[in-house]
Amino acid sequence: MQTSTTQAAVAEASEHQSTPEHQAYQSKHYRYTVLGLLTLVYLFSFVDRQIVNILGSYIIEDLQLSDAQFGALTGIAFAAIYVTVGIPVARVADRGNRRNVVAISLTIWSLMTAVCGAVQNFWQLFLARAGVGVGEAGCSPPSHSMISDIFPASERSTALSIYSLGIYGGVLVGYVLGGYLAASYGWRLAFVAVGLPGVLLAVVLRMVVKEPPRGMAEAKTVSDDSPAFMEALRFLWSRASFKHIALGCALHAFVSYGLGSFVPVFLVRVHQMPIADIGLWLGVVSGVGGLLGAFGGGYLADRLTNRNGDVRWQLWIPMISTVVTIPFYLLTFLVIENPYYVVLSAFIPSVAGGMYLAPCISMTHGLVGLRMRAMASAILFFVLNLIGLGLGPLATGFLSDGLKPYFGAEGLRYALALMVLVNAWCALHYHCAVKTLRQDLDRAPQ
Repeated sequence: MQTSTTQAAVAEASEHQSTPEHQAYQSKHYRYTVLGLLTLVYLFSFVDRQIVNILGSYIIEDLQLSDAQFGALTGIAFAAIYVTVGIPVARVADRGNRRNVVAISLTIWSLMTAVCGAVQNFWQLFLARAGVGVGEAGCSPPSHSMISDIFPASERSTALSIYSLGIYGGVLVGYVLGGYLAASYGWRLAFVAVGLPGVLLAVVLRMVVKEPPRGMAEAKTVSDDSPAFMEALRFLWSRASFKHIALGCALHAFVSYGLGSFVPVFLVRVHQMPIADIGLWLGVVSGVGGLLGAFGGGYLADRLTNRNGDVRWQLWIPMISTVVTIPFYLLTFLVIENPYYVVLSAFIPSVAGGMYLAPCISMTHGLVGLRMRAMASAILFFVLNLIGLGLGPLATGFLSDGLKPYFGAEGLRYALALMVLVNAWCALHYHCAVKTLRQDLDRAPQ
């Protein structure tokens, strides 16, 4: 009986490998074409997600908002919907066509970004930002799952680090383009100009990308069953390493989103830097630094893991790089006074701050079965974005409003410095995750 079962599985695997989709992905060129398109989609998502940051001073003045209200717009308005919708979307992605999920999601968030340019008050912009969150919920979990199916475990962190370049490419494009458009044509047109091209990209994605066979990288066949949310959550939460990975990523995002939402406002309010200069300088420094960090984090994690045979490097890299950011950010916000030097001093923490995500996603996928990857990403991003994106900008805004009566415009300076200290707590979680990582990976479903 066991022999016949094995023969049936081998026959099924052979049939699985003869499909046009499987044959297409045997080409390294096609694999990287798909990875490149998914990375471009992710870049568009961060342009549309982060464009509001560079436009912050204009929006605050035009709509008469407090810092806390602006923090809500950049954080919880997007994040609450994003993380809630992300779970059912991941369930669909684990059961159905992930390529189509990404294409439809891209269309939705692009149109909702354009709608942001027509709002007249806080609540209209809040709802439009929530609409962006609805669309973007369908971006990363299915994309992560596809990437893990077309790249083997030995290359997965590097591939995911290339995908993560979309974050910092989006920051670069969003800051530079947003600053130029806002200075030249106003913040409303900036939303429309960055939103609508995403619809065209969705069409290109649908035409070029084939749905990859599940389990292709592991040469395994996969059952049609996929776990429900609660089943996946119970499984992941039973792994101590995942709990610490998720909390470490969440605190990392808490700091990075909190800073990202208010650094442009800080440069205008405290240093009187022109908005066009902020877009160009901050976009180049943060974007290029983040691009180097995002790729370097995954590449270093894979290289050191493969060279030393110790998978714990996948979390040592995030831990070390997170600690490195603290003194440099404090120097940026508390010591340097020339606004252009302030921006330049953010380069090293931008590099170090981008190194955490790809190794953490790779290790999360290593803990679960093949049909649980999109859901695992969704759960990781649920924790990361609810705490990080949802609360980071809001906490920064409340800190700034609370310190304003004592320090005036300088209150934002001290609010940003206090946020940076949370990275020490973040690094502690990565350290704790290292302790059980190898045992938890050994217990992963085959």
